[in-house]
Amino acid sequence: MRGAVNILLTGSAHLRALNRRFRDKDMATDVLSFPSLEPGRNPAGVAGELAISLDIARDNANHLGHSVAEEVKILVLHGILHLAGFDHERDNGEMAREEARLRKKLKLNPGLIERSPVRSSRPKRGSAAPSRRRTA
Repeated sequence: MRGAVNILLTGSAHLRALNRRFRDKDMATDVLSFPSLEPGRNPAGVAGELAISLDIARDNANHLGHSVAEEVKILVLHGILHLAGFDHERDNGEMAREEARLRKKLKLNPGLIERSPVRSSRPKRGSAAPSRRRTA
């Protein structure tokens, strides 16, 4: 993945609307990733877009004892990994390992996958990478 990443910082109501529209999940979520429409071809130089709920980031930061800025960095890292093609719902831990490696390098607190109460293939909140295109 190469290119710029546009990041929208917004509230939970907006993330819920996006999650419902693009993933058919009627719930707020912490981060959504929207890869560029043509993987490998991004003439505008944009790799994709992220939408982050500041409401959830604030709640997580308060609960975990770190700053909102730290939480946003963790969410951005998670979202960028989705833009790069990682999918923790299907990759047998590959994304979790990469997120942990990068988190340590960037000196960030535990990531989304690591702090999930159940380390299964399904995340606590809907932080998967929705596709802009509907597929059958």
